[in-house]
Amino acid sequence: MLITWFEKNNVISWIITFFGASLIFYISSIVVSLGGGGNFLPQIYHFSAFFLLCFFLLISLHSGKWAKKKFIFGLVIVVLYAISDEIHQLFVPGRFFSYLDILIDFIGIFFASAIYYKRLK
Repeated sequence: MLITWFEKNNVISWIITFFGASLIFYISSIVVSLGGGGNFLPQIYHFSAFFLLCFFLLISLHSGKWAKKKFIFGLVIVVLYAISDEIHQLFVPGRFFSYLDILIDFIGIFFASAIYYKRLK
């Protein structure tokens, strides 16, 4: 199984985790002009980005072995990163703080953590 491979190759999981966090920061730094609504791509991006970030951070921290403190620590880190991402956007022209984006981030985090929790248990 692919998850087992990532658990055994912990360095790769950490690289993907740091790359994902860096990519989120970079994309949040891009100046955008406000356009029309009705596009679901930002919501899909938020869900996917934080799902993958959470999933790989949990894999990196656990390496296939359950540890409650590590699991909670990982969740706290990803949740704080999601909130800080929105705060960061306050300082980028054309961007703004969005509670909806945070909610979608949290949904992605929830699903990733639920899937990995089930794997560990």
